Amino acid sequence: MNPSTSGWIEKFLRDLDDDPSLLQCSLDELYSNLREVGFIYGTSIDTVIANTTDIAYSEEERTKINLFASLVVIYYDSIENANKKDCIKALLQFYDYLDIKKSFFSFANVLTVSKMEKLEKVIHTRIQTNESIFRKNFSHLLTNALLFIDVLAFEYFLIHDKNPFEYAAKLEETLTNTAFLALNSKEKQDDYDKLLIKLFASSVRYTNISTDEEASFDYIELDPYQDEIEKRYIIDLTSLAVWNDEELDQSELTFMSALGAELELPDHIVKESVNLVKTFINTHKEDIAFFKYSNPALHFYQQTSRTVSILVLRNKKRLIKEITESKDLMLLLGQSAVRDLSQEEKKQVKQQLLDICKTIPSLAIFILPGGSLLLPLLVKFIPQLLPSAFNENK
Repeated sequence: MNPSTSGWIEKFLRDLDDDPSLLQCSLDELYSNLREVGFIYGTSIDTVIANTTDIAYSEEERTKINLFASLVVIYYDSIENANKKDCIKALLQFYDYLDIKKSFFSFANVLTVSKMEKLEKVIHTRIQTNESIFRKNFSHLLTNALLFIDVLAFEYFLIHDKNPFEYAAKLEETLTNTAFLALNSKEKQDDYDKLLIKLFASSVRYTNISTDEEASFDYIELDPYQDEIEKRYIIDLTSLAVWNDEELDQSELTFMSALGAELELPDHIVKESVNLVKTFINTHKEDIAFFKYSNPALHFYQQTSRTVSILVLRNKKRLIKEITESKDLMLLLGQSAVRDLSQEEKKQVKQQLLDICKTIPSLAIFILPGGSLLLPLLVKFIPQLLPSAFNENK
């Protein structure tokens, strides 16, 4: 099976007929396996199924396999008398719901006839593939760490037979806000830690969280998450957020313990989560470029700043045209140079910028899971592009 060529999903499903052991895997086992191979942490160093070929899979290919395998397991676990044909149909319907403005994946399906080929293109679109830019970038790690949202949202869709978009958006909000609080809990914060915290605080798409030092769990709705896998996922991504080269300080340990209590998880689950992140990173540190750096926050900012700069310059004319044609956005951007925007105005700016990014294929990274974290960097470059009349507000 070659996940980079057409027909790999059909081959994957044929292989399941010969070895259905994956479908006999419980959700707990699946989650533990995904965490062990790094999928939960945003970097797949292996796959949850054995590689019986001579092909050495790339990280992108391993991530594709792990995502699709998880979706298939969820389908067969949730649906009685499940079959491959209905599974593909359900997945396409699911991703169509997530693509509310018909922009995430639709462009990949225009010339595609086969349903499996359509799904292959959707899966490919879900994975951050621009390795020349993102190979050593934290945003790559974050984007793929949020891919498990697809799996949980697909389960929600199958069980409740409802549009999963709101669930997926809410879970992304919860994960990002919790990561923000975790970063903010550090006793010792250098300039780049503070920078990363501000970036998190200003970037989330759906949040009403306070950015002051007294922000707490009161700002995050954790009650809706009663499923054990949901809780473990929140804990694991938060453990990843607070990781550093040294031991966690007391404030971080206290935060993790408090988060576990909020999620009604026993202490041993929280400690296991922290230890598993530490073990995984220490074991595979040489294979994960982001964790080779002594100051990952600085590396994140420098790399993402370069990335956004390249994308903005390459799309300068189109971006200027789209922004200047949006009167409300121009007005708010101009006012932001002389006063602080309200939370509602900031949300409006983010949403309109995302809408513009959806019209420019090269800027599609901004609408991927986690892509909203790059928006403040996009805003940073906008004043340099716009007419002098705009800049005079500074």
